[in-house]
Amino acid sequence: MSVLRIVPNLPARDPSALAAFYATLFDLEIEHQMGWISFLAGPSQARAQLQTASEGGAGTPLPALTISVDDLDTPLARLRASGAAPVYGPVTEPWGVRRFYLRDPEGNLVNVATHTSE
Repeated sequence: MSVLRIVPNLPARDPSALAAFYATLFDLEIEHQMGWISFLAGPSQARAQLQTASEGGAGTPLPALTISVDDLDTPLARLRASGAAPVYGPVTEPWGVRRFYLRDPEGNLVNVATHTSE
């Protein structure tokens, strides 16, 4: 048996609007919409990962999901341009990650992170 993918499902009153939010912030493609669910995809080389945790690190609440990026400044600028602000950070953590938290339009807490070079 092989796991083919792990997909987080975020609750949304308007799945299309929430999909558009993530597509704009992270250059994702909206591959399919069915009204009650929207499917987004990133680059094919991205890998699936599942984590379990009791908190988000540095005493922060546990986010619903983490989105790893190679350039933290771009989604941060896009978030601010949308009129929203990070709810935590941006900060460089002692374990070698630069990150910020955002609340998406549905209130989900999202960790956006990049690894720092050491």
